[in-house]
Amino acid sequence: MAEISEKDQINFKGAYHYGTGRRKSAIARVRLYSAKGNKPMIVVNGKGYRDFFPSLELGRIVESSLKVTSTKDVMAVSAVVRGGGKIGQAEALRHGIARALVAFDEQHKAPLRESGFLTRDPRVKERKKPGLKKARRAPQWQKR
Repeated sequence: MAEISEKDQINFKGAYHYGTGRRKSAIARVRLYSAKGNKPMIVVNGKGYRDFFPSLELGRIVESSLKVTSTKDVMAVSAVVRGGGKIGQAEALRHGIARALVAFDEQHKAPLRESGFLTRDPRVKERKKPGLKKARRAPQWQKR
């Protein structure tokens, strides 16, 4: 991906395809632009994705939807991510990019579905119940 200047991160040109990704409490709103008139890059909350997600593993998670469909060098991605932690945000972004790729071209649906990137991961933290210390942890039982 190319380096990001201030001009590039604000001014993506042309029509875009939209996708929303979710994971735990993180939500990613993704706009996918064709590289015509745009440099192929991923911008998250106004920063490059390598700056926003500094670890290599999180960067791989974000790129994975584009790599599976071989569109990494022909698409520009602009995303706004809110809520959750860094891992949840990265996985929400992957989900949003995958949905936007399907909106861009239906042929991307099969490889993305096979990789599991179109399925919303439903696992969330279980709520605490009354009378318990945590969601399932009961107070220690005492005989006397």
